[in-house]
Amino acid sequence: MREWVAHSQSRSGRWQPWVEHARNVAGMAGAFAAPFDGAAIAHRVGLLHDAGKLFDRWQDKLARVAAAGGAVRIDHKALGAEMVRTAGYGKIAAVVLGHHGGLVDGSRVRGLIGKLLGENPDEAAAEATVRRLLPELADSAPGAIPPAWVEDPLVGELGVRMVFSALCDADHLDTAAHFADEEAPRVRPDSDFCLLADHFAAARARYLAARAPTRMDAAREAVYQHCMDAALSEQGIFRLGVPTGYAKTLGAAGFALRHAAQHGLRRVVMAVPFLTITEQNAAVLRGLLDGAAPAPVVLEHHSGVDLDAAGRQARLASENWDAPVVVTTFVRLFESLLGRKPSVVRRLHRLARSVIVLDEVQALPATMLLPILDVLRILVQHFGVTVLLCSATQPDFWHLSPFRQLPATDVVPDLAALPPGRQRTRFRWRTQGDLTLADVAAETASGGSVLVVVNTTADARTVFDAWSGMPGVDSVWHLSTRMCPEHRRRVLVEVRRRLSCGLPVRLVATQLIEAGVDVDFPVVWRAFAPADSHVQVAGRADREGTLADGGEVVIFSAVDASQPPTYRMLLAATRRHCGPDSTAPDDPDSRVTPDDPAALIRYYHEIYDNLNLEDAASVGQRIQRARRGWQFETVTDGPQQGGRRDRSAAFRLIDDDGLAVVTPQAAVDEATRTSLHEAIVRVRAHPTRDDLRLLHPYTTTLHPSALRAAGVTALLRPVLGQLAPGGLAEWVGAYDASTGMSVDTKVEEFVL
Repeated sequence: MREWVAHSQSRSGRWQPWVEHARNVAGMAGAFAAPFDGAAIAHRVGLLHDAGKLFDRWQDKLARVAAAGGAVRIDHKALGAEMVRTAGYGKIAAVVLGHHGGLVDGSRVRGLIGKLLGENPDEAAAEATVRRLLPELADSAPGAIPPAWVEDPLVGELGVRMVFSALCDADHLDTAAHFADEEAPRVRPDSDFCLLADHFAAARARYLAARAPTRMDAAREAVYQHCMDAALSEQGIFRLGVPTGYAKTLGAAGFALRHAAQHGLRRVVMAVPFLTITEQNAAVLRGLLDGAAPAPVVLEHHSGVDLDAAGRQARLASENWDAPVVVTTFVRLFESLLGRKPSVVRRLHRLARSVIVLDEVQALPATMLLPILDVLRILVQHFGVTVLLCSATQPDFWHLSPFRQLPATDVVPDLAALPPGRQRTRFRWRTQGDLTLADVAAETASGGSVLVVVNTTADARTVFDAWSGMPGVDSVWHLSTRMCPEHRRRVLVEVRRRLSCGLPVRLVATQLIEAGVDVDFPVVWRAFAPADSHVQVAGRADREGTLADGGEVVIFSAVDASQPPTYRMLLAATRRHCGPDSTAPDDPDSRVTPDDPAALIRYYHEIYDNLNLEDAASVGQRIQRARRGWQFETVTDGPQQGGRRDRSAAFRLIDDDGLAVVTPQAAVDEATRTSLHEAIVRVRAHPTRDDLRLLHPYTTTLHPSALRAAGVTALLRPVLGQLAPGGLAEWVGAYDASTGMSVDTKVEEFVL
């Protein structure tokens, strides 16, 4: 009798039996799906996901190509998908059909199955082999679909994504374990959040005791205690809306850990808009949670490499968030929730019964708010998730339909009752006249420390170069996405050290510094930007409340400054509600300050209404209709238009993904550079999750416009995929110790 196999030789030469792989995947997938009541479905699709490998022609082809490491390239998904479909799961068969290539539109499932089975003769014989090898298929009936998935197609759509995630993660883990000759896949048990929460609280107390006291301490302690009290509440949606500088990160982390302990939850995921915040938050949390468990507690994940396009081994190495605390970006979180490719979606099941902290929620793109808010609503109502929304400039999401009837709890119910210290800054406007960036550099070159925040990397370089060319001007620093995370971290460490010692610092940065990055300058200059940016950047001025007159924030317009095209409408609304053209309701001669809560609410309402977010023709509503129809390709890639997908109507948080670039030159010592070069070589040959994590701190992103600049691609060497968005490349060009990768920045816009 034939020995049916699932995978070719491992490192030791062992072939993996088909039955072993099927049962391993089914067991893991069922366990992964248990927290959201999908265990029976996930177990069944796990058993059947590789049923198509039991065709003689598939097995014969594997035997021929195995020695060379080649691909079989004969479909092995359709038979299992058909067996899932006819077992009563209908379009849930898309889970099996897409476990390598990605989820397809539900309307295409049955037709694709029929087409692919037509290319494989002897379907009946293969199905008989499946049933003979897996007698449990006959011994147990398929599990029932949760009623809520049937009653509400939006809930069912997310349920399918969750099952797909459980299957892909289990399949990847078992396959990787086989090829690595591991006895069992590496699956970390759930952590004891009571222990983690207690460890965090004790470490926080020690950290605060070692710091010099400041005028802000009482206010921050009050916020933290509110967070601890709110953590004992029932699960749901919470808002933490306190001014900048009130230690939201520590409060939110304390809330999440204590809330997870209170309700027996499985994971804490903290998502932020900018890479600099992931770097800072991950470092803070590591410092407070190190030693709380034998294995590392905090995982930082922000890589945008398209591992599905980089081959099977790369796909096996994709991130699955198997850690108790995950710090990630909005892009990575929501591409998991609304994506369709295996390497992107495999981590999604980890969100069930978790706490999701969304920090700086004002940065979520307005055009995508309907699907974002709706998927958060479903997670809270049906998948055991608690969501905490954090921002000093809380948007009014309850103005929009997904949240309109959703109850929420304010962590700090009465901001006015907080200890004094809210008014730490004063705003000054320089938006008239013919001011240039050179003028800004000249005015900020003398005197004490100053932070200048501009809208693009090109403008940041212009100010930095102007400072650098001025005689007698020193202590000049630069931050932008041209620098890798480790380089930015070193700059911030030195900037904070100098500021704490009273030494002068002149720092120019893009928007990446203005939300959540802990720096304290007496004076901040901010290029005119959307209203929430003005409030956020004010949190970098007199952050500790030590100045008698408070910090100064200068909002300026420079005639030669640039800005992203998406700012146009936002800037107009800012001028009207809390900018240079605004007037206070009770004093027509006074401007409304950007930190006026009522003005910010009016600002957000105007943005939402002007964008017609609730209109049936809006992108968000079109995505919602596709979700209701389980049109997974349409959500991620856009609807069909003349044989092509219309990407303008697809779900995406940023307009253009960039190319991930590793910069070993940014390492400060030769040993680290050597280690990074060795990891790059290994990733090219056989990528692993450990090596990709090793490269993270030295990986940044090049915007597509920078890739089009003359000569740039000649300075890149492919590591995974192509020299295009979604790929991973090695930078072999110059890397400036002050500004990072040396490329022509004039055509590139700043990307979140």
